[in-house]
Amino acid sequence: MVVYSLYILNKAAGLIYQRDFTDGLQKLSSNDYLVLSGTFHAVHAIASKISPVPPSSGIEVLETEKFRLQCFQTITGTKFLLLSEPRQHNTDAILRRIYELYSDYVIKNPFYQIEMPVRCELFDKHLASYIRSIA
Repeated sequence: MVVYSLYILNKAAGLIYQRDFTDGLQKLSSNDYLVLSGTFHAVHAIASKISPVPPSSGIEVLETEKFRLQCFQTITGTKFLLLSEPRQHNTDAILRRIYELYSDYVIKNPFYQIEMPVRCELFDKHLASYIRSIA
């Protein structure tokens, strides 16, 4: 099983973290990543409004023949998007573990400012180790 990449969006749709875990993925420009995060944020919000089953939290899973996108939204509105193979199991559990790592190494970091880009070496290190362990 393969996890392709992770995106973290703040509550204002800003991309605060992006990391690819496999080689061979097409690299996007920084502007493309911003458009991607803004578009997903908008579609997620619209989906939560038009859902026939209230209360809806918006898009949680988007699955195609080529990839699976799983979204985990925290209570504060931060969104974690995980792109993986369609056959990847337990992506919700993977996202929850990534959120725990984010909480431990980013949010508890006294030098991190909420809603700003994530630049935390310990988070990167532990995230990479975790993703390798599930591959």
